Amino acid sequence: MKITTFDPMIATSNADDVIKVFEELGFEKSHTPITDIGDMIYQTIRMKHKDGYHVDVADVDDLPKDSTCIRMNVDDFDEAYGILTKHGFKNEMSDRIVNTSHSKEARMVSPSGFTIQLIEHIRKD
Repeated sequence: MKITTFDPMIATSNADDVIKVFEELGFEKSHTPITDIGDMIYQTIRMKHKDGYHVDVADVDDLPKDSTCIRMNVDDFDEAYGILTKHGFKNEMSDRIVNTSHSKEARMVSPSGFTIQLIEHIRKD
């Protein structure tokens, strides 16, 4: 399994405010995909700094407070999911895996409480 992305992600219902902070720190918007998981639609704003740093801001309606996690994109979702569950991580949505036309995802919570948003992008040739 290969990790292709590993960076912080902030889920917030105040995306414009969060984006402004990171823009003032030198980050620029580089990609803004919209994800529809059936019961929720959200947009993720990928931001890149000229020195190679990244942060993602997930614009999610009606969150009581912001949350942060690590976004980890991999080339083999099932292998990564197995490694995380072997180490006690639990899928935040029970056993639900989000499958869309462009990705396979799960929000995994460690036994100590930190979170990894596990993602495999589906490449269309």
